[in-house]
Amino acid sequence: MALDKRFIGRKYGPLTYEVGWEKAKEYARAIKNEDPHYMDKDFAKSTQYGGVIVAPTFAVVCAGELAAPFFMDPELNLNLGMLVHGEQAFEFYEVVRPGDVLTTSGVISNIENKEKLDTVSLEGTCTNQHGRAVCKATFTFAIRKRS
Repeated sequence: MALDKRFIGRKYGPLTYEVGWEKAKEYARAIKNEDPHYMDKDFAKSTQYGGVIVAPTFAVVCAGELAAPFFMDPELNLNLGMLVHGEQAFEFYEVVRPGDVLTTSGVISNIENKEKLDTVSLEGTCTNQHGRAVCKATFTFAIRKRS
């Protein structure tokens, strides 16, 4: 059965995530990018940012918080056994720093019904505690149809 396009515009969140210094360092190590902007407080003080910043792709952590309510939405009723990650895209607007409180809101931005699969896109926007957008993330999933 095709995923119903009436779900385009369905909203998730807002969800809040406080960026911790240790989590930001762990993330930088995990992606093998121990740039001193992310790891060294003394170095970072002397940069244009005036302090430590977080790797831009850390946005996947807070934007990814939308996954649980999206995947578990009983009305959407996604067949998780047939769902695969298709692609993701990010737009970055402002640096994130340890201590920032990010609020993420999401919306189903697109649903495409095709012969062998449906695709659904979830778009999330993260804003900081000052109300400024720090990034936009778009996750696209494919749900294979049974033959």
